[in-house]
Amino acid sequence: MKHLFIFLFLCFSFLANAANEGERTTINLDGTWQFDQTTKAFPPAKFTRTIPVPGLVHLAEPKIEDYDKFFKRADKVVAKDQHNLYNIDYTPRYSWYRKSVFIPKELEGKEGMIAIKKSQYVTQVYVNGMDMGTSVACYTPVEFPVSRAIKYGTENEILIKVGDRVWLPSEAAGGTDKEKEHYLPGIWDDVILSFTGSVRVNRLLILPSVAGKKVTVKAQLRNFKPAQIFYGDAMSDSVTLIISIAEKLTGKVVASKSGRFLAKRDNISEANLEIPIQEFSNWSPDKPFLYVAKATLTTDKGVSDEISKQFGMRDFTRKGKFFYLNGEKIILRGTNVTLQRFFEDPDCGNLVWNKEWVKKLLVDYPKKLNWNMMRICVGIAPDFWYDLADEYGLMFQNEWLYWQNHGWDEQIHKEYTDWVWTDGTHPSIAIWDAINENWDSYIGGTLIPELKKLDPTRIWDAGYMTGDQMVLDEMDEPHPYQGPMPWTSIPAFDKNPYPLGNLDFKPEIIQKLDESGAAQLINEYGWVWLWRNGTPSKLTVDFYRYYLGANSKPQQNRDFQAYWMQLETEWLRSNPNTAGVLAFCYLANNYGYTGDWFTGNIKDLSPSPTLDWFRHAFAPVATFINLTDERYTKFIEPHQPGSNLLFNLAGINNLASPVSGTVKLRLIDQTGKYVAEQMFQVKLKSFVRTDIPVSLTLPAQIGGYVMVAEFTPENGTAVISRRFLKIGQAENYLYFNLNPITK
Repeated sequence: MKHLFIFLFLCFSFLANAANEGERTTINLDGTWQFDQTTKAFPPAKFTRTIPVPGLVHLAEPKIEDYDKFFKRADKVVAKDQHNLYNIDYTPRYSWYRKSVFIPKELEGKEGMIAIKKSQYVTQVYVNGMDMGTSVACYTPVEFPVSRAIKYGTENEILIKVGDRVWLPSEAAGGTDKEKEHYLPGIWDDVILSFTGSVRVNRLLILPSVAGKKVTVKAQLRNFKPAQIFYGDAMSDSVTLIISIAEKLTGKVVASKSGRFLAKRDNISEANLEIPIQEFSNWSPDKPFLYVAKATLTTDKGVSDEISKQFGMRDFTRKGKFFYLNGEKIILRGTNVTLQRFFEDPDCGNLVWNKEWVKKLLVDYPKKLNWNMMRICVGIAPDFWYDLADEYGLMFQNEWLYWQNHGWDEQIHKEYTDWVWTDGTHPSIAIWDAINENWDSYIGGTLIPELKKLDPTRIWDAGYMTGDQMVLDEMDEPHPYQGPMPWTSIPAFDKNPYPLGNLDFKPEIIQKLDESGAAQLINEYGWVWLWRNGTPSKLTVDFYRYYLGANSKPQQNRDFQAYWMQLETEWLRSNPNTAGVLAFCYLANNYGYTGDWFTGNIKDLSPSPTLDWFRHAFAPVATFINLTDERYTKFIEPHQPGSNLLFNLAGINNLASPVSGTVKLRLIDQTGKYVAEQMFQVKLKSFVRTDIPVSLTLPAQIGGYVMVAEFTPENGTAVISRRFLKIGQAENYLYFNLNPITK
């Protein structure tokens, strides 16, 4: 009886939409599908499993045959620095999805389109046994007209075949990640069946200009009428596109405009409208004010289609070495999410599509940690992730999965262009990131300049390409990893160790950062990864052995990681030539090559000490101690008891106005006792580094100490910087464990 009620409710909903010609009729196909896999490209004789859509094949029930090969929980870490995509330990299979959908009789005569927002790898769609088409796109919508196959007033079978990553054709714009071992296939975003009149709005790109007080609307119009058959037949149709812009919260209309355009038959045509908008509220991470643009498309027979998209009035530009949001300088602070790597995490499950969990990940924690930006690294995210960021105020550097091989130029052009058309209305996306740590002359020299014409409202990043390698170098992405790497000679490193905590350290990569005229966004650093159980990752076994010895305990590792990441963050943020700092990595695959900063089961999002300390390291206004660490850095001589220590505090201020406050400088012995203390007032100028000289008399007692600089702005919260010191020669140095939460 319950199922009958749901069926009748859906039918009445469809009838209501169909009766209103001004609305697109949409049937959301998300939910449970029948599922199975085959080794040959023929459908299974019967379906023995079910699977949620969106999701990936690991969510099928009963579990797929090779499930345990995709998800291995290692008993211990084995050092490894990369993986070959084609070294597979499973049997590649075709994944088949089947669903029965009732299509009301009232929709007959309309044009149907199926859209799979994201599906990987190689997707083929059948409706009622008829082949609708095949697509190699993995990160942009797969769409096919389906009217010719639909049976109205009855059930319709939709069958979707998805291939394996090793079968992805050479031309596909889908790169590889040498720190991934399993590429899970599946339909990983919404599936929608929609019906319109003879001409539909295929894409709608809303491009705001705060400085120009206008909105540019670009539309792709899909005309389903047959192309010319006989001489003299019509080749296009005249249509009217009406755009209405309203505040999302109140519904108040603030601007509108219409225009007449020609829509070429059996083709896609473009239509552009420039709409003045005199009074509006800007979108920013602090105030994510949203508007809704409604596009109504009419033909000589009336309304043919109508869709709406939310957007924000925001400008994200670059002047010299820095970024500007709505005309005001902004320093980016944040992290990275490697979602495609997280897909192969044994605890991933359906978390990626759990909106409550994703909101906690993207909204709740970042707000506490003073982050305003994330890089979606080596692969993009489901559409609703960007919706959440739009609504709550988070900016993205949105990166295509291009690290190693990437495909053929023509297909790259096709997929990257559709990427901009599809995702370009989200105000949260501030930077298009075409490449990770690589070079490509076509992308950097030809494609990016072309796409800048399509979307001039954002910055483009092209991996390691710089001004001498591309036409327009708006920004660079230096990755200043420090410490002994797997390929590092330890004796050579010992001769020139990394001075952790020295804010004036200038290796070659930082010297180039200082000299460049492009904006410098440090979007990776921190070669100190752990698995969530506190053991080193595949890439950091030797790293922890060097600093902590071969038998370090999980809590030792976590405390060291938190200290290292705090000090490296202070180092990079203290450089006045840095446009932003994004730590690597906030979400990754447990048991992988890198790691993230959570503990236990990822569903709980339990923070490690690193995240607790990031609140201080990423504070927009802070004073950082400029001293090399003396606890972990080797070959550092201890201070003489009772001697005078001279050093600087580096004051930073990412805000547009000067900030005054109080600094409390304390020295804490191993028992937690304050053995030295001083207090002074400081005023930190905007967007510059203010060096504050300090003189401190050290205690006569030999031992390990932690120095704490606690900066409290007027009407603000205390921000802590810390350094471990050694005073006098001791066989063992013990240190007080400072709690970043209670301070």
